[in-house]
Amino acid sequence: MPSRPGSLEQLRAAVADGSVRRRSVKDEIRENLIERLRNGGPLFPGIIGYDDTVVPQIVNAVLSKHNFILLGLRGQAKSRILRALTTLLDDAVPVVPGCEIHDDPLAPLCAACRQRVRDEGDAMEVGWLGRDARFVEKLATPDVTIADMIGDLDPIKAARSRLTLGDELTIHYGLLPRANRGIFAINELPDLAGKIQVGLFNILQEGDVQIKGYPVRLPLDVMMVFSANPEDYTARGKIITPLKDRIGSEIRTHYPATRHEGMAITTQEAWTTRTGNLELQIPDFVREIVEEVAFQARKDARVDKRSGVSQRLPISLLENVVSNAERRALLADEPVVAPRVTDIYAALPAITGKFELEYEGELRGADTVAREIIRAAVGAVFSGVFAGVDYAHVAEWFELGGTIQVDDTLAARELLERTAVVQGLHDLARQAGVPKTPAPAVLASAVDFVLEGLCAQKKISRSDDWQYQGVEQPRRPQRPSQPDSMLEREMPTGNKKKYYN
Repeated sequence: MPSRPGSLEQLRAAVADGSVRRRSVKDEIRENLIERLRNGGPLFPGIIGYDDTVVPQIVNAVLSKHNFILLGLRGQAKSRILRALTTLLDDAVPVVPGCEIHDDPLAPLCAACRQRVRDEGDAMEVGWLGRDARFVEKLATPDVTIADMIGDLDPIKAARSRLTLGDELTIHYGLLPRANRGIFAINELPDLAGKIQVGLFNILQEGDVQIKGYPVRLPLDVMMVFSANPEDYTARGKIITPLKDRIGSEIRTHYPATRHEGMAITTQEAWTTRTGNLELQIPDFVREIVEEVAFQARKDARVDKRSGVSQRLPISLLENVVSNAERRALLADEPVVAPRVTDIYAALPAITGKFELEYEGELRGADTVAREIIRAAVGAVFSGVFAGVDYAHVAEWFELGGTIQVDDTLAARELLERTAVVQGLHDLARQAGVPKTPAPAVLASAVDFVLEGLCAQKKISRSDDWQYQGVEQPRRPQRPSQPDSMLEREMPTGNKKKYYN
């Protein structure tokens, strides 16, 4: 790679011969995106599940040179997408060294940089700003002020320099001017106070900012992007209508459409690479159940749909599940860590804080709702894995009076020994997608999956102390010999009667 120009004279020559290009930020991002589209490479590496929905809309917004906003519930990769926009920037751009707003040496905005160019001329040193330093991000909060966002006039600086307050050299720049020649992202825009949102009008419409009432205007070169949760429009604040009108594109995000898309995201994001001499083997059915927990929670009537269920739920859950399995392997001195379904129940703290409950859910309690969601997830995955497989002979063993006592800390070999008495259980477990010669910990995980799957299918039952047994057949209520006011109630019409017992 040729060396970059180090002086203003060299920069002018490089611009003249085309080795350095001068263009606005939006033009720069647009042209780099066009090149990437032609080359066929991934537009936003690490963003999964949006190729046919969100990404095309972002491409259209960038090609249109729009400022845009991403609307979506929590945990839908909004912030990650905004940060990924930096990959569409050039490696570096020339700047005036030490300038707070990263002025272009060939067309400086601030008075100090213009004076420096006049004083030093072509010999002035030129600095280079990397793409990562050209991204400024701000989480909107109600206490953010105009001074924080745009800037203010510093009376102390004015007094020390013996300048009037209207002089440009007295400006203390806010975050937005400091994002000049880059990308400025505001997360959770509705949380920003209305008067601060008004302060963004001019930059979106005209491309410049004005500091208070003084005639100091800065025509900034910046691309502005936003994120917001639709719930916030009524819960904590709203985006004022004039500001929404000035945002070029409004793009809706969503949760993974399929379980396998969610698994890909969770596998990418979850920290499962543990140090030490233990070998980690996560069965596919465990990964599926972890992901299905989020899908079941999103459609559960007791979970608040407006708040959503973040994709961070399966990520945190898988990490906690692996940790519980790791703890068991360390206590049992086992060389292989293989998570089980029982580890998912042990990881309730990774679930209960990731969703908000409706009134009915509050009455049931977060732990109870989470356990029922896990059981529903186990049942859904079990039905898929063992579709068309006859497991009646295993359930029959329990129906005949057999019981098994287990817990999440039971060593793999001991679990296999206790369950060996169940006819066909181990053979059925080997059909859960485990290797032909699985490690004891992996086979134990499959056995645990079968037991929990049968329990979720209501073929067998489990008590709170993890004792599996046959399901008791419901008995039909008997008519009491004598009417009782608590047991027998007259129907409002006719002479039919109901019995409650």
